[in-house]
Amino acid sequence: MNRVLRAAKPWVWLACALPGAWLWALALADRLGANPAEALIRGLGDWALRLLWLTLLVTPLRHWTGWHALAGWRRGLGLWSFAYATQHVLAYAWLDQAGDVSAVLADVGQRPFIAVGMVAWLLLVPLAATSWDGAVQRLGAGRWRALHRLVYAVALLVLLHFAWMRSGKRLWDDVWVYGAALALLLLWRLVHAFSRARARAPAATGRPPSRARG
Repeated sequence: MNRVLRAAKPWVWLACALPGAWLWALALADRLGANPAEALIRGLGDWALRLLWLTLLVTPLRHWTGWHALAGWRRGLGLWSFAYATQHVLAYAWLDQAGDVSAVLADVGQRPFIAVGMVAWLLLVPLAATSWDGAVQRLGAGRWRALHRLVYAVALLVLLHFAWMRSGKRLWDDVWVYGAALALLLLWRLVHAFSRARARAPAATGRPPSRARG
């Protein structure tokens, strides 16, 4: 299975590219409905969110299945999420605000959900910039891991941005689905971190792990 997963990587990246290509093709053909700019902006944002959630799913899925080749997917999925998020921001700035930086800044100040989304994107920038092997060596493994744990804060901000945007139209179904998925992913991360800390504790004290009697 690990060999299959490694061979499938190029096809996974192609699959990641297709939704964006389709959205842009529809936009250029003026087939995105009555408000094509809004449809394009939201479509790109939705795919940024989905790919970010898939990025977070890779580690627990690898632990559950033992398919260690999945580790090679996490970085690529994260970069695709960043690519969609960047297109989302640029489409908003260009199509919704006519490329006017002062208008963008004013909108950020006036609409909190836009500000939250911008902060989430800005936090993604250093994660994307350090998603290469040399960055681990330059920063040191410990600092690199600490930096990339920001992805969980980003996910919470993205969910808040998405929920705030949906609340204006009273569309809550997707919010609950994505929120429940993120809650499960965060719960797994906490349980996993707690289990690892307990496993390291006996080694740190020089005592073997305790065994239940009986």
